[in-house]
Amino acid sequence: MKNIIVLGSGRSGTSMLTGLFAKSGYFMGGNLYPGRDTNPKGFFESGQINSINEDIIREVAPKRLRLGPIDPFSNRPNRPGQRWLTQLDLNTKLPDSDQYSDRITSLVSQQPFCFKDPRFCYTLPVWKPYLNNTIFLVVFRHPHSTANSMVKEYKAMPYLRGFKFTKQDALNVWHLMYSHILNRHIHDGGNWLFMHYEQILSGECYNVIEEFAEVKVDRGFVDQKLNRNVSREKLEVSLKVVYDSLCEKSKYTELVV
Repeated sequence: MKNIIVLGSGRSGTSMLTGLFAKSGYFMGGNLYPGRDTNPKGFFESGQINSINEDIIREVAPKRLRLGPIDPFSNRPNRPGQRWLTQLDLNTKLPDSDQYSDRITSLVSQQPFCFKDPRFCYTLPVWKPYLNNTIFLVVFRHPHSTANSMVKEYKAMPYLRGFKFTKQDALNVWHLMYSHILNRHIHDGGNWLFMHYEQILSGECYNVIEEFAEVKVDRGFVDQKLNRNVSREKLEVSLKVVYDSLCEKSKYTELVV
């Protein structure tokens, strides 16, 4: 039974993937966030994990700046809870792991663990020195499907008010998060498994997941009716390069209609 870190941008299927392990005996952090309309079965995220990742990103994210009366804020979220929408450059130097040692160690000592947070796409190198017997599961979906869902969440949730966030910003977040995984994190070693949202929804990857994680998953967890944001809009080149790379790693072939 392996420890697990689930990675993927927000609204990409990370909750659906993590939910497969909810009955498998994993520690997922204390006080998991309850479900709501956008994730009725739960988020499987803990404020304990999120707060560490929020603090890491706060140290290195561009500061939000006042731009004038017409556009009073830049599109760079920097308030607590908002940083899963941060656009963090690939060249960003993360803070030293030592300053987070006590907080991270107290969580990873409770094994087996399964931790999920979109912010891991940026912060994983800070956690990596404290992870043992750990696999990394990456879930993704079509960039426009993800971006549409992110914008919907942004408009609906009061805690996300106070900064500008467009669909282009959402696409930028998608591109940056998966670029960090593909261009930085996987080259630092570890055992990685990539899967498309549709592969989880169909159940075709369950056997592979179980073999990789050395644990049985809850095959009755996924609700097909929750697939509410499907898009196959044409991708600009930079997005297509990343999406094609993810599809190749997951052995997923996009359905052409």
